[in-house]
Amino acid sequence: MPDIRLADAFQTPEAKRRFNRRIFTTIAPRYDLITRVLSYGQDRRWKARALAAVHIAAGERVLDLAAGTGDFALAAAARGARVTAVDLTMGMLEKGRSRDAARRVGWVAGDMTALPCRDETADVVTSGYGLRNVPHLEAAIAEIWRVLRHGGRFVSLDFERPAPAWKRRAYLGYLWTAGGALGWLLHRDADTYRYIAASLARYPGAAAVSALLEARGFRRVEHQPLLGGLMALHVGVK
Repeated sequence: MPDIRLADAFQTPEAKRRFNRRIFTTIAPRYDLITRVLSYGQDRRWKARALAAVHIAAGERVLDLAAGTGDFALAAAARGARVTAVDLTMGMLEKGRSRDAARRVGWVAGDMTALPCRDETADVVTSGYGLRNVPHLEAAIAEIWRVLRHGGRFVSLDFERPAPAWKRRAYLGYLWTAGGALGWLLHRDADTYRYIAASLARYPGAAAVSALLEARGFRRVEHQPLLGGLMALHVGVK
């Protein structure tokens, strides 16, 4: 089956899923480096803030979605939680597993819109840069709701789509240009990181994501702006 191009990646949910699997397989070896670069070195601090917001306790069951190379999963495990990390891409899971010398995390291939998990089995669900990437946002939120126990907490860290038009144009333009340069330099494919700008342009933004969480039934929903409103942290309770 031929690769999906960026120009076609958003035509259908399946096209986006295929494109995601391809590019995240490509970038897995350099994912941590690129995340640090695009966050200006603040990614770890934001993730620590996200985990602090959901108060993970020892013995709790944590499900980390779009787990990537495992920053959230490994940090939750270090707090004594029982952690399962789910990602669409085997390359990401392999990189995460290689960092997990103590074998404290279960690494599982899966789709956020059809989680391989039983109902109401997680105390906490975390996701870093996941909601923006799913092929169907409402379906992913429904799955997060399904797997959380009553009183369970959800936290998400992702890029924000700034509301002021001038700020949005400038931000997307920067991500498109910088992403293209990085993609060409590292992979000889400018579209590899231009995907961030393309997906963000189609993302509804933090306020709309909060509304979707509340419509599903989450309470105490809040979103916290980061990096001057260019990133956002969402928290909600079932």
